[in-house]
Parts: sequence; C-alpha cells; structure tokens
Amino acid sequence: MSLRQFLEQKDYERIKLNTTQTGHYKFCLFLNNVKGTFILDTGASNTCVDLNAIDQYNLFAIDSDIKAAGAGAINMMTQISSDNTIKINKWKCTGVDIVLFDLSHVNTALIDHEIAAVDGIMGADILNLGKAIIDYDKNCLYLKRLK
Repeated sequence: MSLRQFLEQKDYERIKLNTTQTGHYKFCLFLNNVKGTFILDTGASNTCVDLNAIDQYNLFAIDSDIKAAGAGAINMMTQISSDNTIKINKWKCTGVDIVLFDLSHVNTALIDHEIAAVDGIMGADILNLGKAIIDYDKNCLYLKRLK
C-alpha cells in the first residue's frame, strides 16, 4: 500500500505542490471563496496575506500588537483578520485567523528569481490544524479532513 492510499483511507486530502526555482512549494487555495496563490512555509507560525489583498479576499482587519519577522524583514506592523474560510481541493477550514502584513520583501525575492508573486503564506497554524504530512518525494501535502 502506498503512502497516498494509506492517507486517503485515513481521510486525508492530497494537495499537489508545485516546486519553484527557489525550492518553495507553491499552490492555489481559496480564501473566503476567492482563489489565490500561496507558498507553503513550515517555519511560519501563522498563515499570512499581503496587506494589499485585504479587499481582494474580503478580509475585515484590525490592528495587532504582533510584530512580524521573516525573510530578512523584522518588526513589521501587522493586522489580524478573524473568522475566515480556507478551502484547498475538498479540505475546508472555517474560523481561521489571518495575519496581514507587507509581503513585498517576499514577492521581490520571488520576482528576482523570475517566479510570479504570491498572495500569501500558509503557515504552521493550518498545518497543525490539518495534521499535515508533506511527501517531499511526490511534492504533495496531505491535510486531514476536519469533521
């Protein structure tokens, strides 16, 4: 029995990941029923969306005391949007908090490598919630369907 067969029997959803030239995994998801392109970041504690995409994803944001850091940027101001829905293939999660901050430094790095910009980053919060398993050999993410 393959890993895929085993996990699908255990009610996991298989998500195909696309590898970029920088080694990032890129994929599409629906945030509040709007399709977007995200990268998978196991080191990011929270799922994040670029501040410029607030209207695009119908996000209601409030200022946050949390300072964001990562990919060479530190102490960035953030906002929080609560009660959002994420859907990837058949996997769906409601009531999700999204951290919003300026992702231009991330997108600049991607564009410098001739990779299209992304709308956001899926972080460990969703990976934990979905009991994620990453199959690096097959470039797939598995998320356990929520009851």
